[in-house]
Amino acid sequence: MRAKVLETYPGLEPYIDDIMPKKEQLDLVKIPDRVSLYCNGSTPLFFQHMDDAMIPHLTIVHKYPWAFKRVRIDRGAIRFVMSGATLMVPGLTSPGGRLPGDEDAGVYDNDGKDLEAGEIVVVEAEGKEHPCLIGVLKMGTKEMKEKKKGVGIENGHYVGDGLWKLDLS
Repeated sequence: MRAKVLETYPGLEPYIDDIMPKKEQLDLVKIPDRVSLYCNGSTPLFFQHMDDAMIPHLTIVHKYPWAFKRVRIDRGAIRFVMSGATLMVPGLTSPGGRLPGDEDAGVYDNDGKDLEAGEIVVVEAEGKEHPCLIGVLKMGTKEMKEKKKGVGIENGHYVGDGLWKLDLS
């Protein structure tokens, strides 16, 4: 499982022993809608829907946000994300949003490479300290910049959802 995590998220390699210690037992919690949640004690680590990719829980993302591919939404999109809505492209392409390749992308630049549909990304919000969502891109960032409309990110885990509120103690 460690190898699978590192293959998907190579930025976590320096921290993998903190996240998944070799001598510790990982627990698998089955939750509704065919979702598997992997935990270390009462700390949620990763979740997976059926055979989809393993996605880190926001507790991991908040500890190591720089280890993931990131984008930023504008202030106007925050309330929609926090209510569980699908993230639409205008929230990413408006003046407050940031995508790889933008002139002022900064930490969102991804070494100048565009992100492709199907990649897992962390979504940070303009003016906020911690990421608010992690999800799967439905279209590549190059296409987002060209079209400026449509569904940007789906299947997200966001602050305040059922997975966030799940009590594992």
